[in-house]
Parts: sequence; C-alpha cells; structure tokens
Amino acid sequence: MLYVIDALQSKGHVCQVCVPNEGPLVSELRKRKCKIQTMELGIIRRKYLNFFGLSNRIYALVWSILKLGKIIREDKIDVIYSNTLAVLCGAFAAKFFQKKHIWHIHEIIDSPKIFALFLSVLIQHLSDSAIAVSTPVKKYWDTIYKRKSEKDIIKIIHNGIPLEDFDVSRSSLREEIGCDDRCTIVGMIGRVHHWKGQDYFLKMANKIHQDFENVRFIMVGDTFSGYEYLYENLSKLIQGFGLENVVYDLGYRRDIPNLLKGFDVFVLPSTLPDPLPTVVLEAMAMQVPVVATAHGGALEMVEHGKTGYHIPWDNAKAGSVYIEKLISDKKKRVEFGNRGRRRLETFFTLDAFKKNISAVVSNVVPS
Repeated sequence: MLYVIDALQSKGHVCQVCVPNEGPLVSELRKRKCKIQTMELGIIRRKYLNFFGLSNRIYALVWSILKLGKIIREDKIDVIYSNTLAVLCGAFAAKFFQKKHIWHIHEIIDSPKIFALFLSVLIQHLSDSAIAVSTPVKKYWDTIYKRKSEKDIIKIIHNGIPLEDFDVSRSSLREEIGCDDRCTIVGMIGRVHHWKGQDYFLKMANKIHQDFENVRFIMVGDTFSGYEYLYENLSKLIQGFGLENVVYDLGYRRDIPNLLKGFDVFVLPSTLPDPLPTVVLEAMAMQVPVVATAHGGALEMVEHGKTGYHIPWDNAKAGSVYIEKLISDKKKRVEFGNRGRRRLETFFTLDAFKKNISAVVSNVVPS
C-alpha cells in the first residue's frame, strides 16, 4: 500500500488513510504526510465465519460505513481505494455516498464457497475498477462470478519491489546460526498461519535431512495475535522429527535481504493458493532459486525448470525431491538464481507497478 501511496502522491493526489490500529505502517504513513484515521474497519477474518462472528462483523461494518461517510463528506473524498477484500466498508461507503471505488484484490478464497461468491458479486457491483495482483487471482474471481456481460472491471497489475533495497553483498546469517560454507541453507519466510505451510516445510525438511546431513533449514515470520498456538504445534513437530539441531526458527525479522542473501534455496510451501507472494520476488531479487507449491501467483512468477521448481502442496516426499536437486547442484542454483533476477527485472518492476496503479486511478477520478 505504501507503494500505491507513493505512486499517487507523485501524480499530485492527496492521500488519506484509514487503518484499524497503530503500528509500523502508521509510522511510514506519517513520513509521507498522509492524514491518518485509526478506526474500526469491520475486517473479515476466517475466525468470524460463524453465527456470532458474523453478527459482530455486521455491527462493526455498519459502524465503519457511517464513520467513513462522515470522513467522505467532511474531507471531500473523491475516490475510495480498498487494499484488501477483507475490508468491505470502503466498497459500501463508496456506493452509499456515490463515490468512485477501486478494489485491490490480493486474495484467492477457496472456502467457504458461498462467501467467495458473495465477494465476487461485491467486486463486480461495488467497484468502478478492480486490480488483481496476478493472472491466477483474476481467473479465479472471473470464474466464481461467471460474468454474463462483457463488463470486465478486473485488471492485472503485478506487484513490484525496489531493487535498490536488495543490494546486499554479504549475509550475516551463517555466523548467526553457526554454519560454515560447507552447509547448504534452505529457507522459508512467511506469516505463521495454517495455510502458509510451515508444517509442510518441516515435513520436507525431515525427508531431506535423512539424505543430506549438512543442510540447515531456516524459518522466518511471526503470527497474528490469537494464533500463538501455531508456534507450539511447530515446536512439537520439530521435536517429533528430531530436527532441533538443523531447523532455526528466527521469528519476526526486518533484515529480509540479509537473510535471503544467506539462503541457497528459497521455499514457498503454501498449502493454499498464495495470490502473488512478494517474498518470492524478494528471493528472485537476491538471485536465490525458488521452489514453490504449484498454485496461485507462483505459477507465473517461477518458471519451472528455469528459475526454480513447482512442487505439489500435499506430498512432502515429492516436493523434497526438487529441493534436493538444487541442494546437490550448486551450478544449477546459480543459473536459476540469475534467470530469476532477470525475470524480475523484466516483469515485476516497481516503476511499472506505480505507472499502472496511477493509470487506474486516473481513469476513475471524476473530471
């Protein structure tokens, strides 16, 4: 979202941002001189998909729509931009108060299907324009809605990353974990969640460790409040596999380029479709070969057999085979990493992202 704001401010637009709470994002927004409103947004999460949860969300949604309506009137807002399908209030407020609405779609929601159908109807009827972060995301929502008209409001704009942030010549990772150059490091980075695949990563690590003793496995990422039990489950899995001496869980980190520079292989083990995982772009920027489960945005980010491999999301034995191919072939790792960097520079640049985002907004801004 910060890149979106940078793009819009560079074109002379004034940005006001509504967020659910204080945090690191707010600090960055203040640097950009954005007006910030902290408020309840009625955010939809899976834990609310029950009778009592939905009742709570309906109340929160109505309150947030009314609050947004006041902001729209007082601050003369022209366009509402919603940065996720999990936030519905912007779409409804734009409709009720007759403002333009842009929806940025980062999600593929497999279940429950009825909720996905509900969202697809909202996308088509409460958006003047919608942005899909990848081709699989657009295809998914087009298929769910099954458009009968020629109206196609969903455009594909791939995320981009600032390459200058990944100009790292040396990593401190090996010193941190006490691993010399004889070790091969296989790592993953991602929010700890039930579908992000940390348990699947550990299952593949267990298979690999049986064949390669000199491999170390890195896990990076924290979890949302209320999901701390997932850490306990992962710890039990590590102990059950006897991987305490080869798996390093580093938790939340901000030095991602430094860590990626130390990886020999990057793994995206998501067990559900990840729409366009930015961390894959970051790995490509650091010239690290990527092994990713074969669904979601990874299908068009990673070229199978050229920049990395696509693996099944439900077969640890089959997935570990592809990781082992890279572990045992340093030359292939270098070749895949170099090709990945070139692919990033061709299809996923930040300049292209900003240009395309600005064009979408320009098309819906009232004349």
